[in-house]
Amino acid sequence: MTYRRWFLVGVVFAVIGALIAAFAIFYGNFSPRGFVEDRYRRAAAQDIGSDAVAFTSTKNPSTVAQEVSDAWKPADQYVDGSGVYLRYDDDSVVILPLAAGSLILLERLNTAYPRYHSTVGSHWGWGRGNTVRGGGPGSGK
Repeated sequence: MTYRRWFLVGVVFAVIGALIAAFAIFYGNFSPRGFVEDRYRRAAAQDIGSDAVAFTSTKNPSTVAQEVSDAWKPADQYVDGSGVYLRYDDDSVVILPLAAGSLILLERLNTAYPRYHSTVGSHWGWGRGNTVRGGGPGSGK
């Protein structure tokens, strides 16, 4: 009889685990991209071809950048008068000022870096959270 009870307890825990996993998959955001998609209004008319997906916010660029950075720490960040440029492992989040808020562009790093190189080229490192030089003995020489 004790085996039957343990089996029933195991089944209950498995069902609870499956429900938690399903909730996390459908309602969680597991990347900066998911965070932006969940929080900001889609603006398909502002997309840059098929490369950059656009969103808008009524908040200013520095506020939006702070919200995104608080949720997902960027590997690199660059701010100037033209906007806020956040670099992640695979994605970029570019936040540009609009008359009434911000334009938020989500783009894969392999297309964003060439597009914004003239702005962020000497500021964004390249690679997964590393700078261009890498590190270690003799780096930068």
